[in-house]
Amino acid sequence: MFNLASPLKSQPLLFPLTSKSTIIMTSSNPSPPPITVFASTTPDYDRAKAVKQFDETKHGVKGLVDSGVQKLPPFFVHPPETLSDLKPRPGSESEVPTVDFSAVETSRAAVVDQIRRAASTIGFFQVINHGIPPELLERTVAAMKKFHEQPAEERARVYRREMGTGVSYISNVDLYNSKAASWRDTLQIRMGPIAADPEEIPEVCREEVRAWDKEAVRVGELVIGLLSEGLGLGAEKLPEMGLVQGRVMVGHYYPPCPEPDLTVGLTSHADPGALTVVLQDHVGGLQVRSKDGWVDVKPVPGALVFNIGDLLQIISNEEYKSADHRVLANCSKDPRVSIAIFFNPGEREKTFGPLPELTSAEKPPLYRNFTFNEFMTRFFKKELDGKSLTNFFRQ
Repeated sequence: MFNLASPLKSQPLLFPLTSKSTIIMTSSNPSPPPITVFASTTPDYDRAKAVKQFDETKHGVKGLVDSGVQKLPPFFVHPPETLSDLKPRPGSESEVPTVDFSAVETSRAAVVDQIRRAASTIGFFQVINHGIPPELLERTVAAMKKFHEQPAEERARVYRREMGTGVSYISNVDLYNSKAASWRDTLQIRMGPIAADPEEIPEVCREEVRAWDKEAVRVGELVIGLLSEGLGLGAEKLPEMGLVQGRVMVGHYYPPCPEPDLTVGLTSHADPGALTVVLQDHVGGLQVRSKDGWVDVKPVPGALVFNIGDLLQIISNEEYKSADHRVLANCSKDPRVSIAIFFNPGEREKTFGPLPELTSAEKPPLYRNFTFNEFMTRFFKKELDGKSLTNFFRQ
């Protein structure tokens, strides 16, 4: 249905800077094209045109970095209200609990309680001893990094904003309607209920992402069951709703940023689905908002990060809380790689709302019923700007 993009011919591109200078940058790397940069104060600057030209290179933020950009194009610069709140509270990372799954067999009730408390407060927790071989986690991160560090022409072959083939490489899913772009690129792969054709998945990471998805589903189903028990519903209630059947995997790549205080890696948002699992590398930068401010989700070797999504908040009638989170722009010398799988219902026309078992005269349903298709359509009509999705479905 969609043709693969052909390699691009080298050509000058217009990207405005915040300085008054006009800079022409070239790179010893032959893959990305040379970049001509015009100041935002000149009459040549057109934000919409600059964004479009950036997108049409199909080289992403990595292409800018490889071309030697030392200042951010203005459409990456975020407004003061975002930039003024980029620091977490010192020592706050201890607020994200780490749950040891080796205790599930011997102390299941204690594990359920740990997860229930995390899901009903901060909405985030890390899981260790989950049974996924460490070498698979390491290979998956390395393979995703290898994809993003291929020559630009190779990445461009799958650069598209449609998911018609089930696979797309893009920079910023909300590039054209966000207040400012974020400093990252993403490989998206549909894993269920109808998975992308394996031949469409870039060969450089094909084997690893498929193996990672299989293991993540196993652990995700266990987590969903424990969350179900935490609601007093029994271990089968939430799994029977098919909440892990619809899955999209995203492999984010956050290159080192020349001006990390002026942008972000991922804007503050809550995930729309039921549950998200994240495999992150050692670099860090993921933060979650708590009632007292932003909290670092410090990388734990071998751990998986789980967070509650908007749909599970609604299903639980707010017994569980979806979590606003973000990623800071990368100030490290190393790129940051994270791989998330969004767990969603497999049936788009299935109706969801607060479970009757969790409502009463004392606690009536807080949300109306809706189909999952309506829910996701509403999500993609807005920016990634926090809680407006759940607010839209309130009674």
